[in-house]
Amino acid sequence: MATNLSRRHFLGSAAAAGTAGFLTSVSLPASAIPCGAPTKFDETVDTIVIGAGGGGLAAAVAAAQHGVKNIVILEKMPFYGGNTQISGGGFNSVDPVRQGRQKIKDSPELHAKNTLNGGDNIADPALVKRMTENSYAAITWLQDMGMKFKDDVYQIYGGLYPRCHAPFGSLGSDYIKVLIPQTKKYGIEIRLKSRVCRLFREGNLEGKVIGLEYVDAEGKHKTMKATRCIVVATGGFGANPEMRSRYDPRFKNLTTTNLPCSTGDLIPISEDIGADVTGMDFIQCNPGCPPGRTHRVIMHLYAANFIMVGPDAKRFVAEDSRRDVIRDAILALPKQTGFSIVDERGFEALNPGHQAGAKKGLQTGDAWTANTIEELAKKMGLDPKALRATIDEFNAGVDAKKDKMGKAPRNLTKIERAPFWACYAGMSVHHTMGGLRINTKSQVIDRYNKPIEGLYAVGEVTGGIHGTNRLGGNAICDIFSNGRLTGIIISKL
Repeated sequence: MATNLSRRHFLGSAAAAGTAGFLTSVSLPASAIPCGAPTKFDETVDTIVIGAGGGGLAAAVAAAQHGVKNIVILEKMPFYGGNTQISGGGFNSVDPVRQGRQKIKDSPELHAKNTLNGGDNIADPALVKRMTENSYAAITWLQDMGMKFKDDVYQIYGGLYPRCHAPFGSLGSDYIKVLIPQTKKYGIEIRLKSRVCRLFREGNLEGKVIGLEYVDAEGKHKTMKATRCIVVATGGFGANPEMRSRYDPRFKNLTTTNLPCSTGDLIPISEDIGADVTGMDFIQCNPGCPPGRTHRVIMHLYAANFIMVGPDAKRFVAEDSRRDVIRDAILALPKQTGFSIVDERGFEALNPGHQAGAKKGLQTGDAWTANTIEELAKKMGLDPKALRATIDEFNAGVDAKKDKMGKAPRNLTKIERAPFWACYAGMSVHHTMGGLRINTKSQVIDRYNKPIEGLYAVGEVTGGIHGTNRLGGNAICDIFSNGRLTGIIISKL
């Protein structure tokens, strides 16, 4: 029997072990060396879901609602929710009720077209179609369980069209608050501090995926068999500097908007049993902490409500552009840092969680507020006359319905009501568009273009849905549209 770990398996396990302090003492035993499945598993369940973020919870709950029993969710962090918990929560979807009231014409076909074009037509059209055709069903599914959205849809930062739903309460945590009671209702067990370190197939790179090995909360290695299937919903690798810089060296030293759990562990672990990957070098950044700072302030979500300026107090990009366009524009600035600015109306439109973050930024030095543009400029360290001229020029463009930088007329709103707010807009790694290849049944595809029986994947751990650039609001759309569908699909196995 071989005695050396594969390079990919070692890198994936090392990244996972270094993610948080409670995992650093875990070492990989001889039993984790790639070989056949154990003759006897420590435990047998029906379905295993890896990851207790939005996608994993959605898949588990939907499966349970359709009759699947004995579902276990393994989550390596000491809490559930994943990145969904800390996200802004914007959900892109066609909505005949809300968009109808606002007289916004939309369709799943237009949503799909925007998604494909926004990702340079690299995404798999079939996967995009599945997501956009099923997004509204996910909206109503969530609402039926108690999820509340604001009355109007909007165009989120980088979303390219007004179809985004904002959680009524605060942030993405609203989704988790709705789904966790459902896991309790259906008896779905969530095991925290449980890091998966290996997947088992019936044969070497062939046959059904039948189980896994994981490290439990006490640091013990255990094996678990899944009689139905395993669903991977562990998110991307935005918090893994070594992994992301392997695909784009520009991103090694940037901060990230992700929780430290986003290290991509299950991608190389799945590759070790034959899974294929796609789009790994497509990595998205969002305005966030400049290098060297730790508190992120968000004022950019509503494309119609903010502008950006550079150190010279001048605008440098149309703020409703694609996210990769804004990313590259900010990375081209001195010190790779700009500023986001909103007025009182724009600030009031922010979610309560983002407002609280901005107020905290006043203490940390990452945000500023003032009753005049000139005073705001002084606090930001900018030329007051230059910023005043920029604001006046922008507001004149709003009146003329023609913006100098090319911002769409529907997204032109004056910056005129005091108090005014501003924050840093550096670039933080936000989303990794690449990951495991899947088909329209959420099955993971192997390197020979065949589905791996018994292995499914949902959310940011997958690739092929967003192309080179993810539209704002499409991540939440992805995890809940496809998470719900995956639960239904596996219930029919």
